[in-house]
Parts: sequence; C-alpha cells; structure tokens
Amino acid sequence: MIKGIIGKKVGMTQVFDEDGVAIPVTVIQAGPCWVTQIKTEERDGYTAVQLGFEEVAADVADEKVRQRKVARRLKKPHRGHLGLLEPDEKRPERKKLSNPVPPLRYLREFRVEDISELEEGQKITVEVFEAGDRVDVVGISKGRGFAGTIKRHGFRRQPKTHGQSDRERAPGSIGSTSTPGRVRKGTRMAGRMGGQRVTSLNLEVVVVDPERNLMAVKGSVPGAQGGLVTIRQSVKQRS
Repeated sequence: MIKGIIGKKVGMTQVFDEDGVAIPVTVIQAGPCWVTQIKTEERDGYTAVQLGFEEVAADVADEKVRQRKVARRLKKPHRGHLGLLEPDEKRPERKKLSNPVPPLRYLREFRVEDISELEEGQKITVEVFEAGDRVDVVGISKGRGFAGTIKRHGFRRQPKTHGQSDRERAPGSIGSTSTPGRVRKGTRMAGRMGGQRVTSLNLEVVVVDPERNLMAVKGSVPGAQGGLVTIRQSVKQRS
C-alpha cells in the first residue's frame, strides 16, 4: 500500500495531549485521491504510482453543465490521460481506465517499491496514515516578492555614522578586486524571495479524521492556506 497522499493546507491550530500540554499542529485536507497511473520497472524503468486529487465541478448537478466546466478547466491531453475521452474513428486507441476516475485537477507521482496491491482507479484516503506516523510534507513556500539582502539573507546593516545617509541597508561591495575581476556566481544579493518548493521533514502525525478527510501534523507546513501539499512517509525516520 502506498504511504502518500495529496492535500491542501487548511491552517494552524493546537490540540492538547493527555497531560494537558498544547501541541501546535497544521491541519491538512488530505484526499481523497485516485490512482491514475501505475509505472512499472519493465515499461518505465522504475516503479511509481500517480495520484489525482480534487474533483473538478463536483458540486454541479447538471451533467451537461458539468461536462462544459470540465472541458474548460482541464486541457484535452489531461482529460485523455484520465480516460475521460471516448474513442472515435480518428483515435480508436484512446486510453480507458479499467476503473473510471472523476476529472481530477492535480496529478502527483510517488515512488513505491511494491505496486502489487495497487490498481488504476483505486481510491486512496487519509486512512493510509495513523497517529504517530512520521511524514514529509512538500509545498510551495509563500512568495515574498523582491527582497533586500537583510530580509533575504540575514545581512547586518552598515553603520549610520561617518557622513553616509542612505547606505545602512545597502549590501556593500560585491567585487573581488582584479582577481578574478568579476562577480562570482552565487553571490548573495537582493532578488525574488519565496515561492519555492520546500520540504518539511519528519513531522509527526497527531490526528487522523477519516470522516472529514483531515489530518493534523505537529509543527509548520510550507505554503499559504489553501496551498497544495503532498504528504509521504518520512525518508529520515528518527525516534
């Protein structure tokens, strides 16, 4: 069974253990997900499973309106990959899953060693985890825009004395004299901050709520509220 799932960050709160100690946790709406593709060693060179998350237009009752919204929100190759397109004379080989899946907005891949118990169309819920498990959570960090060196890299400011009036937050010299006579690659300077893929390692699962598809992990999770995250079994287990 796969120990991974896709979800969305809900926000932070706190829970209390048996001793009354407050534990800061991040609540994640985890799943439900569906298996949309299984990769094998013989065909793809490695074993993995692709999961899909968040059904498109799930709240629309009218089937025709729903189909129009799905076609507008998912590109044709995406719908074809999910097996949502009917075969016709021009494309009789169009993919059809053995177990149909709903139109899913997000697709993510998880490396797994044992795929014997998995099949396309299988539903994966938050019950693959339980309280006490250790997980890694991957998300996109909050974007901070263009930031200076003090905020971005933790530089100190320069002294305000000796006649200068507007240089206290400037980065200072970036050159290295005549050798090598250029600015070295990787020099820490002002620039775009945040909006990057970040992984929080070895977080403890505190609460699992299968009825509401929620889980709570101890500590912080990268990204803003509503941001997409992937949860997988920790690769650096520690007691």
